[in-house]
Order: sequence, then C-alpha cells, then structure tokens
Amino acid sequence: MAARKKHSAMVPRKKHYRPAGKKKEGNAARYITRSQAIKQLQVTLGFFRRLSILKGIFPREPKKKFKGNNHTYYHVKDVAFLQHEPLLDKFRDIRAYQKKIKKAEAKKNADLATLLRTREPTYKLDKLVRERYPKFVDALRDLDDCLTMVHLFAALPAVERAKIDVELIHNCRRLSHEWQAYVCRTYKLRKVFISVKGIYYQAEIEGQKITWLTPHAMQQVLPDDVNFSVMLTFLEFYETLLGFVNFRLYHSLNVKYPPILDPKLEALASDLYALSRYIVSNTRTSTLEPKAASSSTSEQLEAKEKEMQGDESELRLAQLQHQLPSNEPGALMHLMEGAECENEDDQDTKECKRLFKNMKFFLSREVPRESLLFVIPAFGGVVSWDGEAAPYKEADQSISHQIVDRPTQGHKYLSREYVQPQWIYDCINARIILPTEAYLVGRIPPPHLSPFVDNDAEGYIPDYAETIKRLQAAARNEVLPMPGVGKEDLDDPQNLLVEGYISRAEANEAAQTKKKMVTLEKQYHEELQSELQGAVMKKSKQGSAELAKTSEEPVPDPKQIAEDIDTMSKLGMSRKKRGLLEAIEKGKERNTARISKLKERKKKLKSSEN
Repeated sequence: MAARKKHSAMVPRKKHYRPAGKKKEGNAARYITRSQAIKQLQVTLGFFRRLSILKGIFPREPKKKFKGNNHTYYHVKDVAFLQHEPLLDKFRDIRAYQKKIKKAEAKKNADLATLLRTREPTYKLDKLVRERYPKFVDALRDLDDCLTMVHLFAALPAVERAKIDVELIHNCRRLSHEWQAYVCRTYKLRKVFISVKGIYYQAEIEGQKITWLTPHAMQQVLPDDVNFSVMLTFLEFYETLLGFVNFRLYHSLNVKYPPILDPKLEALASDLYALSRYIVSNTRTSTLEPKAASSSTSEQLEAKEKEMQGDESELRLAQLQHQLPSNEPGALMHLMEGAECENEDDQDTKECKRLFKNMKFFLSREVPRESLLFVIPAFGGVVSWDGEAAPYKEADQSISHQIVDRPTQGHKYLSREYVQPQWIYDCINARIILPTEAYLVGRIPPPHLSPFVDNDAEGYIPDYAETIKRLQAAARNEVLPMPGVGKEDLDDPQNLLVEGYISRAEANEAAQTKKKMVTLEKQYHEELQSELQGAVMKKSKQGSAELAKTSEEPVPDPKQIAEDIDTMSKLGMSRKKRGLLEAIEKGKERNTARISKLKERKKKLKSSEN
C-alpha cells in the first residue's frame, strides 16, 4: 500500500479542463470591447469618446476579434489609463452641476440658474498637452492635423445648431494668423499648391516638415451628415496645442506672446498687415532695433507719422507690449521684424528670403488676398491691396507686379507687369522668377504642377516641368543637354569654350586631361583583351569537349528563370505577406498603365497640333 501511494505521488496529475469565463488568455485578456470599457468606466458613450480623443487613445485591431467583427476593441491598459485620469472626475462634476442648472430652470428660478452658470466649473488641457508631447519636436511632428482643423474652423460660419459659436471662430482665426505670422517672418514656407480641396502649404521648422490645408475663401455650407461634436472635441485639444506651439515659437525669437491688439485698428478692415509697419517704424522702446522699419519706404513713414498723432496713449501701450495693431494675418507679418531670425545659415531660408526681393506687388480685388498676403512676404516681397489702410495705392509708380484675375484690364500702367495669381505660386515652387509671358492677363496659364509629386519616381515628367528644370539650370549657370543631345557632348572643352562657360586656359587644361584619360582607358582595354585571349588559348584544348557538350544543351530563358525565382519566393511567404506583395504589384501595373495613357494623350495632342 505504501509503495502504491508513493508511486501515485510521483506521477504528475492531469491538468483539469478550464471552464469558459474563469480565466482569459490571449486577445480576450488583452482587449475589451467599447461597451465593456464604458461599463467599466461608468460613463456615457459621449463622455468616453470625448475623453479618448483628449487623451489620444484610439481603437485597436486585434489579430483575432473574439467578439465578432461588428465590435470596436480597446486595449486593457488604455482603458486603465483612462480610469486614473483626473479629468474623468472633472467631467462627472460638470455633469452633476449641469443637472442643477436644469433643475433650477425647470422650477423657473431664473436668478438661481444665472448664478449657477456664473459658477460653473471649468477645466484646462495644459497637462494633457505636456503629457502627450514631452518634447517640442513631438508637438511639431503632430501639427499637420491640428493646423488643418484650426484653419477649417477659422473659415466656417457661426452655426448655433452645430454649437459653433463666434468666439470659437475668432479664436481659430487668431491662432492661425499667429502661426502664419511666424512662418512668414522667419521665411520657413517651402511649398504651396492650389487644389480643388483648398490650398496646401508646407513649412519646415526645426527640421520638421509641416503640411496643412486651408479652405478657399468662399461661403462654406455645413453638411448634415458630419458629426460636429467629434470635430469640436478634436478642435478643443488642438486649440490648446497650437497655443503652446505659438508660445514656444514666439519666445524663441524673444517676442512677447500673446499679442495684445489695438481694437480700433482691428475694427477698420480685414488683413491690415501694413499697419504693423506703422507701429514698428514709430516704436520708441529700446528692445526693437531700427532695422525693423528698413523694409518700408520713406513715403510710407511720413504718411504713418501723420496718422499716429491722435492715438498717442494706445500707441505707447502697443509699443510697450511689442504688439501689432490688427488681428489679421497680414497685421502679424512684421511681429518679429526686430527679432533675430533663427537658422540664418540655412540655404533654403536664404533662397526663400531673396526670391521676391526688391519687388512690390499690388493685389486686385478679385484675387485670393489672404493667401497672397501670407505667401508674398514669406518670400521677401512687399505687397499692398485695394482697400482701406493699404501701405501704398495702386497709382504708386514703384509697383513692379500687379496680380489680376480677370479676363481684361481696363487701365494699365506701363511701369508694371500684370500677371495672374498662379505666377506667384509657380515661382515659389520653382524657387526662381519665371517668365511672365505665359501668365499675362487673358491668357490660359500653364498647368499648375504639384510640388509634392516626384516626377522622376512617378516615371512621367510633364513638358512644363522640363521647361522649369531648364530655367532653374539657367538661373544657376548650369548646362543641361538639349533634347536628343547626350551629357557626354557637354563634356567637350571646345563646346564649353564656345558657349563662354570656361576660359581658354581652362579649356586647354581640360583637353589635356581628357586626352590623358582616353589614352589610359584605351591601354587598359587592350591589356584586358590580351589577357582574355591568352586565357582562352590555354583552356581551349582542355575544355573543347565540355564546350561541345554545353553547346548542345539548350540555353535557359532569363525571363523563365526570373519567373521561377518569383514563384519560389512567393511560396515561402505567409498569406498576409503574399497579399501585400500582390497589392504592390497591382499598384505598379496601374501606375504603368496610367503613365502609358498619359504618353498616348501627349502624342495625340502633338499630332493634332501639327
């Protein structure tokens, strides 16, 4: 009996079957559905959605959806992260307080309801911004959607049913104009593209490329199928984030933030950017350098001195605050006029700063004024418009270009060129001053090419892109081969001497060097050929039989070998990777088909023109 007990103790017991629901493993233990998360947090769906957006927690996609495909899944750690958020208790307090207000209104106690509204608890999202973005570079990387959302709501009308109030729109406009002012005065704008959706901008700040989209200046119609409550939650966080970013950028230039604006000048009209020179040129504080007013002409200074005599006290306040007169994109353009521009040694910044240098522009009424007021000063130009508080009038003889977008122009000045707005954007993307003949009034302009598309990678280069490339090479004094001429033809020193690119002494030296290289190359080829012939003569007798045998065998087709290698590599892949590879191959086939179609259209157009 004792031996039997000892034997049974040494044999391991069989593991019992685990009943369902007792202990979860795998995806069932790591993920929970949205309804389970709401039940765990004891909040409503609206509060859960709002808190998830503010904290940056989004649904996950587990490998195996254990509850089915019609559920939304969240990670257990993310839900636990939300459970310990102090903002959750704040939302509960606000909800309880709103019930008190509703109860007072139901009892028709208007005084109590008004008193309760004045004492309603509020919250801030500053800690969430610092929590989600520990470093400033992290915030810049995540700024694309933020800027797009803020610029979108800055152009929307105030709608009560969508809870879009006037104060929200004004705040979005203020933040967007402050951002544009920094980008403009530090010359950080790099690319601009006008599309059907809106205007795409790209700036480069601290090594980070930031791209955002602004809507066209048109009447916006709010659709009914859009959930504006979710968008407003995103906007609530983005406003705080952009405020933090603007604060850091302005303080990096030793400029006070936020700017306190002059209400009288703000109420005059929109886009009063020229009045910023009026403040800077008449400043008396020691912090602003006299270089701040160097861009404005002496005639403007005399006119502004006459205008500023009536508002001495408000002017002093604005000067002490280092602020500007108008809450518009143009008015903030010269906010950093006296500050030192960072990254002065950056080559791109220098190119952008000199593009429209010594050029004066005038905008007609029909052009997109807000975009051009942002773009032209960002590349070193001076701009004015037809309206109140403009820095100079249309009759100014020093204007070099007038931007017009109408089929005909009545009165014309011979001292300036009349071009369409597309010329400005194409010059910016090409980084050179393009010829204005194709952009004159009444003519169909050339195609507006996107600077975000790599033509070499796409495999198709439009004709106008090749023209711009040649103009860029001419501006940099480079020599490009003409169509049908190879690059080796340009290497001839005599050709370069005839064209005037090098002197006679340099041409003689280059010719001697080229002759020596040709001699050495010929000698190397002769030696290599003799070595190969000697090796073949030695091995000809030994391998004659082998060569005869191999000559009888059929030569394998290289295409068949490549296909066999592809099929073998596909067999070793998993189903997911094989599907990804097939999708990539289909995309390449579609791209080649599209390029061939474009080339066929190009040939048909050329044949029809001829």
